[in-house]
Amino acid sequence: MYEEERDYREEVQKPTDSHYSSDSQSHESHQDNYSGQWHSQERQPEWETSYNRMNMSHIPPEPERTPGKKRPVMMKVAGITAAALFFGTVAGGTMFGVNTAGEYLREKYGTKEQTQASLAVVEPQTIEQDANKKQVEAIPALQMDVSSIVESAMPSVVAVTNTVVMEQRSWFGPSQRYEIPSSGSGIIVGQNNDELLIVTNNHVVEDSKELAVTFIDESSVTAAIKGTDSENDLAVIAVPIADVGSETMEKIKIATLGDSDALRVGEGVIAIGNALGYGQSVTVGYVSAKDREVRAQDATSRDLLQTDAAINPGNSGGALLNMRGEVIGINVAKYSSTEVEGMGYAIPVSKVQDIISELMNRKTRIEIEESKRGYLGIQGTNIDDVAAAAYGMPRGVYVYKIIEGGAAANSDLREKDIITKFDGQTVRSMADLQKMLTYYEGNSAVDLTVCSLENGEYRERTVAITLGYKTEAETN
Repeated sequence: MYEEERDYREEVQKPTDSHYSSDSQSHESHQDNYSGQWHSQERQPEWETSYNRMNMSHIPPEPERTPGKKRPVMMKVAGITAAALFFGTVAGGTMFGVNTAGEYLREKYGTKEQTQASLAVVEPQTIEQDANKKQVEAIPALQMDVSSIVESAMPSVVAVTNTVVMEQRSWFGPSQRYEIPSSGSGIIVGQNNDELLIVTNNHVVEDSKELAVTFIDESSVTAAIKGTDSENDLAVIAVPIADVGSETMEKIKIATLGDSDALRVGEGVIAIGNALGYGQSVTVGYVSAKDREVRAQDATSRDLLQTDAAINPGNSGGALLNMRGEVIGINVAKYSSTEVEGMGYAIPVSKVQDIISELMNRKTRIEIEESKRGYLGIQGTNIDDVAAAAYGMPRGVYVYKIIEGGAAANSDLREKDIITKFDGQTVRSMADLQKMLTYYEGNSAVDLTVCSLENGEYRERTVAITLGYKTEAETN
């Protein structure tokens, strides 16, 4: 570049010094030469041409072009159009092939969200927003395949069948008793050296005369009550392992209890139970609400999980599972009305784990022959819901007489006391108390929970008592 500039300067120095004088005439001559080179087509002297090139910022003159053949305009347009069509066809075919191959590979090898659930995506919809005119894809609909969860959890759920003794009062004679078959469900929650332990609802086993459990392989075994809690509507029943076949033991398993406190409203749940006594069945729904206060027919109030999964008669005591197959609820009730649909309830398992553990460790109730049964030695009457509400009394057994020489006479139990629990288990009536005594021998030490009236208020206290025996006169 610098060499070229020196060449220009050498060429410029060729003229005589008189040409570069500082007078105005010489300056005007230079301007005339510059404009003449730019505008005039006349031939200029060689040294003037070199000078003018230097003042034009070293831009070389355009090379001379030989005139050629001009193509018609229509042919150029047609060529450009054909090229554009060819490129568009190739690009479109390439993108179609890439998209088709991508869809095939994604369907064949793509990862699923969950192993126990499959997603079905509906056609996406778009929503146009006025503010920024953005397009938002609609959320795809979720459809869950829960078969793998059910297959894993079903061996932990059993059908419970029993024969309930019902007493019907008549206006024209003595009351009559009927034996009515009923059904429910249960969950295997543990075992000890000799027994399988199954949790269910208290109302499933209440007033039962005969109790049996049916496992997943349809084998049935006689069961016995281990402990009950009527306030929380819970019961634990036991099945002797010796009565369960080895093949059945291989097919069943103990359920895993989850954290019901961690549930969120809208989370998916699965209900398994012996609906209508037809055998195990499955329904699916969502958590509709948590800590829903529900008042039962016996006027007791409980905080339960609400779900729209169908909870039908026979589902009571069955399992409510989360999407990991963990038991997070014990099915207990359904709101029954022609005006209401999809309102089932379950006991949150996290709130009753301590109660279940305590019931599991109680002595299994085995009926004692009548001559060896324990005897309390009182006369009492029932304080039902109506009396409890009318007189402000706790529900239970009102002691209106203590029999002289009986077990109660040798204890701190007093007349007008109200017995609410026997050996830690709730009693609501004389029938409950009499049923409890059939499982205890004479000379057994038990604790009674009673409410005593003191200064116009009922105060709870514990009374220790040693059971006696019925006298021959009382037996006759």
